[in-house]
Amino acid sequence: MRLDPAGSLLDLLVPAVANLAELSGREHDVRYVLHARSMPVGVPYPANPLHELLDRFGLRHARAFTVTHHACAASLQAVDLAGRLLAADPDPDALALVVAGEKTFTRDAQLVPEAAVFAEGAAACLVRAGDGPDRVLSYASKQLGEFDGRLAEDQELTARYQRAYPQAMVEVMTAALERAGESWESLVLVLPHNVNRISWQRLCRATGFPLEKVVLDNVRSVGHSFAADAFINLHTALSGGLLRSGDRYLIAASGLGATFSAMVLEH
Repeated sequence: MRLDPAGSLLDLLVPAVANLAELSGREHDVRYVLHARSMPVGVPYPANPLHELLDRFGLRHARAFTVTHHACAASLQAVDLAGRLLAADPDPDALALVVAGEKTFTRDAQLVPEAAVFAEGAAACLVRAGDGPDRVLSYASKQLGEFDGRLAEDQELTARYQRAYPQAMVEVMTAALERAGESWESLVLVLPHNVNRISWQRLCRATGFPLEKVVLDNVRSVGHSFAADAFINLHTALSGGLLRSGDRYLIAASGLGATFSAMVLEH
């Protein structure tokens, strides 16, 4: 897994924003900065790396806050929330910057028993109202609060969560497809959360979607990077030429607690 024990959260986030070429020259258009985060607490008080990030890129004028309510599905929640904020903004050029990435600084941030090993990866994207290079067609989310607890210490809770997980994930992905007016057959790709390969083999059997169309390259080489998985896997798909204009694809994510989310987009 990708780890940097000597690096800070700011060290992790800065390169992701710096590599966002579309941001250069448009910093003044950024109205909101959202940090999509899995862990409620990311650094000790009074450190605030998000506001240090604003200083680094000349974004102090933007309203900045953290989204944590959906754990590792928070990046999809952040994109949806950014879209709602921008739709209400009178400036048609207004932008929102969404960043994701966290440090594995506790045991709970390093491991989900029998499910995933976490890594330190970061990503960033810009959101605007109206059309763009990738257009959001739908978003669906489902929460099962009965699984809110410490899976590492409660084996019975873990067992129940593992039994409920496949059906809940399929239901939310199907809901997103229906809201977008799409089907499993019309999808070109599924961009997963990088928890493990086995769970996606089971989900593909349940839905009939081909496993080879699920971008699983980063499960082994990068690991589960909290809420950043969605953007990391999109970067992999775009860099690999896996998406063409007009293609529909689905991003899926789940967060402990438990949240299941899916978003359908058009490239």
